[in-house]
Amino acid sequence: MSSVVAATPAVDPAIWRWLAEVPDPEIPVVSVIDLGMVREVAYDGGTLVVTITPTYSGCPATRIIGELVRAHLKKKGVADVRVEQKLAPPWTTDWITPEARKKLKDFGIAPPQHGVAANARVGARAARLMGGGAAVPCPRCGSTETELISPFGSTPCKAMYRCKACREPFDYFKCL
Repeated sequence: MSSVVAATPAVDPAIWRWLAEVPDPEIPVVSVIDLGMVREVAYDGGTLVVTITPTYSGCPATRIIGELVRAHLKKKGVADVRVEQKLAPPWTTDWITPEARKKLKDFGIAPPQHGVAANARVGARAARLMGGGAAVPCPRCGSTETELISPFGSTPCKAMYRCKACREPFDYFKCL
């Protein structure tokens, strides 16, 4: 007796372009693709499954991101969409694209330095989260004469800094 396995349709590359149009609800200048949150796009039968990893497991925007992804893909004509979360491995700021780092800076948010999150020891990462480690450059004037005001910024994934040179406060996207 032979079994027949139905072929799973290939994912159209347009799906990835459409996902790049879905903004992060807390930082709308970057998309869920820019932030590296979309882990996988595949079909499960006739259902398109988009797997995302939130910037941290308790991110309050995760549910909204799923709704935005579903709504945007349905608007583009994808009839059946399911969004799933994958928490392991955890998201890291190293997944933020170079283009997104520029967009963050241009928006006035100091982006995390690339390459310091994933390979860092736990203690060193915790110190950076609390404001220790390398100087955070001001996204407005570029000065590294900055100071931590609060480890908690406008969203849970950011800290609040102030530039001593231009005296402007700014958010810093924490290294995770």
